[in-house]
Amino acid sequence: MNNYENQRFCQSCGMPMGNSDELYGLEADGSKSGDYCQYCYEKGAFTFDGTIEEMITLCVPPMVEHNPGMTEKQARQMMEQFLPSLKRWQGK
Repeated sequence: MNNYENQRFCQSCGMPMGNSDELYGLEADGSKSGDYCQYCYEKGAFTFDGTIEEMITLCVPPMVEHNPGMTEKQARQMMEQFLPSLKRWQGK
């Protein structure tokens, strides 16, 4: 079985969330968000108010940093394909 298939991702930036709820952001009532990471979502609101293109630009450097051998062009292409499938960007 492929780990990628069972991986949970932030539904805003696409960051892998791991096997716990440690990286999830918080709802307004203090409960953990089921969809968004702590970097994208805080106190029931998104921390980033921009376009999907701006989110892709923001995400490319950390993606390159955490994936040795990946170029910025490769990271951008991956994000351009992946982000539109996420909950936050559906229909935008």
